[in-house]
Amino acid sequence: MGILILLRHGQSTWNLENRFTGSEDVDLTSLGIEEARNASLFLKYYTIDFAFTSVLKRAVHTLEIILNKIGLNIPVFKSAALNERDYGDMQGLNKAATIKKYGEAQVLDWRRSYQIAPPNGESLKDTYHRVIPYYLAEIEPKLKAGKTILIVAHGNSLRALVMYLEEISEKYIADFEIATGVLRVYHIDEKLKITAIS
Repeated sequence: MGILILLRHGQSTWNLENRFTGSEDVDLTSLGIEEARNASLFLKYYTIDFAFTSVLKRAVHTLEIILNKIGLNIPVFKSAALNERDYGDMQGLNKAATIKKYGEAQVLDWRRSYQIAPPNGESLKDTYHRVIPYYLAEIEPKLKAGKTILIVAHGNSLRALVMYLEEISEKYIADFEIATGVLRVYHIDEKLKITAIS
């Protein structure tokens, strides 16, 4: 029985400022650091074999805090395949100001639609098509072998993975949200079927 633990990084400086972050490499706030520490209180009850993260410092820093806090020295794999989606021309913009400029419906499409990408950026579909091949090649074989895996990544890269794991439709993934610092745990059998989610 493998265990897959997903964790969105702690609050970042641009989360706090209500800005579109995307692939910009910003760090954690003091609350983000605290969220990582709080996550470690739950993670200490798992025997984690491997950890995966993006190459962006807010995810890397979150994972480092957790591993230091629970005293774990395990293999860590970093990949841009797990990076947050690129928000293109929207990166760095204030979300409220962007809504005022383009309208709520348009910005909602750019943010939550599976198919529609923001100007010069990635759609969730684009993100899905880099996250899932990486997951299938690098992570799934370890789960099949009964290992416990921790992935620390981002709202949209994790939404893409959850969409795949739980077979969520394009329509319903638009409403699916992953909060910072909150764990999502899957128990997976040797046939790679999910037996429990918590």
